[in-house]
Amino acid sequence: MDNFVVSARKYRPQNFNTVVGQSHITTTLKNAIKHNQLAHAFLFCGPRGVGKTTCARILAKTINCTNQTAEGEACNTCNSCVSFDAGSSLNIHELDAASNNSVDDIRVLVEQVRFAPQAGKYKVYIVDEVHMLSTSAFNAFLKTLEEPPAHAIFILATTEKHKILPTILSRCQIFDFKRITNNDTVLHLQEIADKEEIQVEKAALQIIAQKSEGCMRDSLSILDKIVSFTNGSVTYQNTLEHLNILDEDYFFQLLECMLKQDMAGAMLLFDTINRKGFEGDLVLNGFAEFIRNLLVCKDPQSAVLLEVVEGMEQKYIAMAAKAGMAYLISALNILNEAEVNFKMARNKRLHVELALIKLSFLQQAIDLAVDNGTVVKKKRIDTAIALRTKSIQPLSLNTAQPNSTKRTPIDAKLYVDKTVSLSSGKVDTPPVSKPIPVSTNGSKKSLLDVLKERAGERYAIQEVKEAEPLTKERLMQFWEKFGESLLAQQKHSAAGTFKIAALEIDNDIHFTVTVSAITAQKFIEQEKMTLLDQLQTEFNNRSIGFTVLVAATEQTDVPMHLRLNSKQKFDRIAEQYPLVKDLKDKLRLEIDY
Repeated sequence: MDNFVVSARKYRPQNFNTVVGQSHITTTLKNAIKHNQLAHAFLFCGPRGVGKTTCARILAKTINCTNQTAEGEACNTCNSCVSFDAGSSLNIHELDAASNNSVDDIRVLVEQVRFAPQAGKYKVYIVDEVHMLSTSAFNAFLKTLEEPPAHAIFILATTEKHKILPTILSRCQIFDFKRITNNDTVLHLQEIADKEEIQVEKAALQIIAQKSEGCMRDSLSILDKIVSFTNGSVTYQNTLEHLNILDEDYFFQLLECMLKQDMAGAMLLFDTINRKGFEGDLVLNGFAEFIRNLLVCKDPQSAVLLEVVEGMEQKYIAMAAKAGMAYLISALNILNEAEVNFKMARNKRLHVELALIKLSFLQQAIDLAVDNGTVVKKKRIDTAIALRTKSIQPLSLNTAQPNSTKRTPIDAKLYVDKTVSLSSGKVDTPPVSKPIPVSTNGSKKSLLDVLKERAGERYAIQEVKEAEPLTKERLMQFWEKFGESLLAQQKHSAAGTFKIAALEIDNDIHFTVTVSAITAQKFIEQEKMTLLDQLQTEFNNRSIGFTVLVAATEQTDVPMHLRLNSKQKFDRIAEQYPLVKDLKDKLRLEIDY
C-alpha cells in the first residue's frame, strides 16, 4: 500500500506561479531574479500557513536553476532542480531556529557560510522561526548577515516580526505575506478536489475557508479530515457536523423570536442548541458574528465585507431589513459584553440565558427611548442626587363600588391608576416604565415628557424632596440616635465606640470619623452599610459617605520582660539567682538562645 501524503505536502507549490494569494511577493522576486538584483538577505514575515517557507524554497531552487524560463521560473528539469525536488541538493541549508537557537548553532552556520558551493551559483540558508533565536545568537549573526560572501544568500522566515532585533531588520529586505482570501482558498481547494476526484459542495469549501482564517495549510488539513470522515463526499451538513459549527438557521430563528419579543421561544431554541452539544461561548460568538453580518448588509458600500456561504446573501439582506440599526448595534454590544464575562460566570448557562432575555426585550427599550424618530437621551447631572424610595402596597379590590378606581403608589415619583373590572375579574394595568427625571434645553423632549404624553392622565407626578447638605448639629443628633439603637440591640461595645467617636464634616456630602483604636474602627466598619443607608435616607442624599480614621496616640510602655531577648533574660535571672548559673556550669548545659 502506498504511503499517504497529506495534501499540504503533496500539493506544495513548486514554482512562483502556483503560489496562492501572494502575487505581490512572487512578482517582486521573479523580477529581481530576471534583472539580477537579488539581495543578500530576505525576511519573510506573516501569519502561519500562507507560504513563507514555500516561497523561500522556490527562490532557492530558482536562483540555482541552470535553465530559467523567460518569466524567471525554474525549469524543473535541470540537475539542480531535480536534486532539489529529491531533497539531495547541497546548496540548500534549512535551520529550524526554534530548536537551534543558541550562539553555538549560529557559529556553526557562520563557519559553513565561507565555503563556496560545489555546484550551482548560490548557497541558500533558510532560517525558519528566526524570532526564536536568543539575543546572543542574533548578535553573533549580525556581521555575517551584513557582509556575507557573494555566493551566500540568507532567507529568514518568522510569524512574529516584532520580536526580531532592529539591527537584524535593517540588514534584510522585508516581505510581508498577507492572509489568503476566502475566495482564493475556495478556488485552490476546488482544484485539489478535482484532481483527487472528490465530490464537494462549494458551500462546504466556503465553510472550510472561513474556519481556516486565511491559512492554506489549515484548510488543506481540514479538507483531508473531512474527506476521511465522509468517505470522499464532502457536503455542507457533514462539514458543519465535523467542524462543530452551529448552523446559521438557528441564528435566523433566534433573531426572529427576539424581534417578536418571544422570550420563551428564544429560550427553548437555546435549549435545543445546548442539547446538541454546543457550549454557550460558541453560541455567543456565533450570534455576534451573525449580527455583524447583518450590520454589514445594511450599507451597500460595506456589503463586500459579507462573508457567508453562497446563496445566503439574499437571506441576510432580507433579515437586515427587518432589524433596525439601533437594535443591531445594541445587540452586538450586549453579546460582546456577555462573551467577555463568560469565563468568569459560575452558572454559564444562566449567563447566556440572561443575555438572550436582554435581547428579547431590547426592542421595547429602544422604542421607549425614541419619540417621532428622534432619540431621547438622559441628562447627566453632577450635583447631589436625591434618594429614591419604592413602596409597594398590596392591591385590594373594592367590591362595594365596581366603577371605582384605587390608586397604588409604585414609586416616589410615579403613581399608576389601576381599573378593576368585577365582571371579568381582571385588573387592567397600563404598562409601567420607571421614569427618570431629566430636563433638556431647546426643542428636544425629555424622556419624562414623552412618557407623560403617552400615558396621559393616568400618571400623577410628584416631585422628590431636595437633597439636604450635612450639618454638624443634625449629624450629631443622628449619630447619637444610631448609637442608642445599637444599645437597644445589646451591641454595647459598638454603642460605646459610637459614643466616644469624634465627627468632623469635610463638605456637604462627606465627613470623617476619628477613633482612638483599631478595634473601634472595626466596630464602626461593621455597621457601615446600615449606617449609610439610614444616613442617606435621613438627608435625602445618596451621595453621602464617610471615612473612619484612627488617631495617632503615644506609644504604650512595654514591660521589661517583653523587650528582652532570650540571652538577656537568662543573664537577668542569673544575676538575681546565682545558683541557677552554678547549676548550668556544673551540669555543663548548653542553652539554646
